[in-house]
Amino acid sequence: MSRAAIPGLPSRHPIGGQLPALYAEDDFAQRFTAGLDTVLAPVFSTLDNLPAYLDPRVAPADFVAWLASWVGGVDDPRWPLELRREAAVRAMELHRWRGTKRGLVEALRLILGVRAEVVGDGGATWSGTPGSELPPAPDAEIVVRVWPGRDTAVEESRVHELIRALVPVHTRCRVEVLSAAPSGSGEGE
Repeated sequence: MSRAAIPGLPSRHPIGGQLPALYAEDDFAQRFTAGLDTVLAPVFSTLDNLPAYLDPRVAPADFVAWLASWVGGVDDPRWPLELRREAAVRAMELHRWRGTKRGLVEALRLILGVRAEVVGDGGATWSGTPGSELPPAPDAEIVVRVWPGRDTAVEESRVHELIRALVPVHTRCRVEVLSAAPSGSGEGE
């Protein structure tokens, strides 16, 4: 969508009506300023509606990707517009949980439309004693189990791609694609 040269968009502030009396009756001055009104009308319209342009829930479709990029959100032009809007709105929340089990599950649900369960802690260790020896390197991996949610199928390659982008670099992950929710997951699907 373009906000330039919208046919028939009237100017809320026509220049011809603001000219001094000397030019009010001048045909050339009125035609010239009417041409400027046509060029400036989309600018005034955009400025008058600026708060709506900055809200992903109501912004024009071509602004949603731009707004998502401001907050590091994920935007895929293949997604339906409502999903793209929701991803832009929830980007800050997802960043708050990035690198955690909750963040991974929420991102998989929002972005790919799959249900997920994360098992394991990723091998994080720490010591509360200053100056102590470093703890041994953990040999742990996380298991991400996914099953269909919004769609009827799970694209395993997209799951792997998203997980690689969201988990900490040192974390080893194994993905299991299930046909239905695992027993004991609390999902009744």
